[in-house]
Amino acid sequence: MKLYLEDGTIFEGKSFGAASNAAGEVVFNTGMTGYVESLTDPSYAGQIVVLTYPLIGNYGVPDKNFFESQKMQIAGLVVAEYSEEYSHHAAKQSLAQWLKASGVPAITGVDTRALTKKLREHGVMLGALGDNPAKGGARFTDPNEENLVARVSPKKKQAYLPAPQASPARAQAGGRQAGGSGAIKIIAVDCGMKENIVRSLVRPETTLIRVPWDYDFTKDEYDALFISNGPGDPTLCTPTIAHIQSAMRAGKPILGICLGNQLLALAAGASTYKLKYGHRSQNQPAIESSSGRCYITSQNHGFAVDQKTLPAGWEEWFSNANDGSNEGIRHKTKPWRSVQFHPEASPGPTDTAWIFDEFIASLKKS
Repeated sequence: MKLYLEDGTIFEGKSFGAASNAAGEVVFNTGMTGYVESLTDPSYAGQIVVLTYPLIGNYGVPDKNFFESQKMQIAGLVVAEYSEEYSHHAAKQSLAQWLKASGVPAITGVDTRALTKKLREHGVMLGALGDNPAKGGARFTDPNEENLVARVSPKKKQAYLPAPQASPARAQAGGRQAGGSGAIKIIAVDCGMKENIVRSLVRPETTLIRVPWDYDFTKDEYDALFISNGPGDPTLCTPTIAHIQSAMRAGKPILGICLGNQLLALAAGASTYKLKYGHRSQNQPAIESSSGRCYITSQNHGFAVDQKTLPAGWEEWFSNANDGSNEGIRHKTKPWRSVQFHPEASPGPTDTAWIFDEFIASLKKS
């Protein structure tokens, strides 16, 4: 099997996934663990993922309770060394078995260090994976030209009743259980939402209504709006942006994560741009502007907000310590804020899980 890059570079290795071809945007993730959560993150739709950690597959794959969506979302997988033998008390199958069942091709034996250095120098590239991707009609297709959010977003809305206990992310962060009966109704716009975001927002005091990316929630009764993560170019989500603007005119509290940060910025009148190679790992440093404190965060995004275009009344909430790119915005007087990283983790640290706590606490006061 071979990985073909649009600049003519070819990496050769051994197949350990599905016997099929794939095309997409070749990106790299520098996380040491968490491949199960990452490969099921809808934000990876349309991408061939390069895992930089040298040994992958050694702890197998658990059941779907650990997935961040119902299925594997990546287009293809590239690793340096695949471990055929796995050992973990929760493992139900090998990574290779899961890839084959999911119809996702994968290649091992690739010099992922050299590949990652190329992507860092030249930026993410289009690529094709397979024995003969061109013959299979899967050569150099740019996924960002497609509205990937429409692909991964659910078709129907779903309600989540109040949780009887604190969410896992909140419990790990030391949060206390709060009493209530789901009186706070939150509309969650699912643009490719990870399951741990749902678990983080469902509390004894909340009722969560999960809606499709283009659902018009402006006529519904709700107390607050949440905008999820998701894949692709945020400017293609024009219905979502329009609905967010309606929520802003109504003065509704808003929290966004990842793509939600970009969509809130666009709704406010700011601009977004494509990063050279994006941020994909569980070790990205984000600095809070007001306190100067640096948090280690989980991230997965290829686009960012241009903080220089934020209109009057808005300010940068977080910035990336590595490249200075925006990691969050907030309004100075209105209850609108968002972050580019993933406070729900899965995988990654739960250092910023307090953002969910603050959001819910603010809704109790309003």
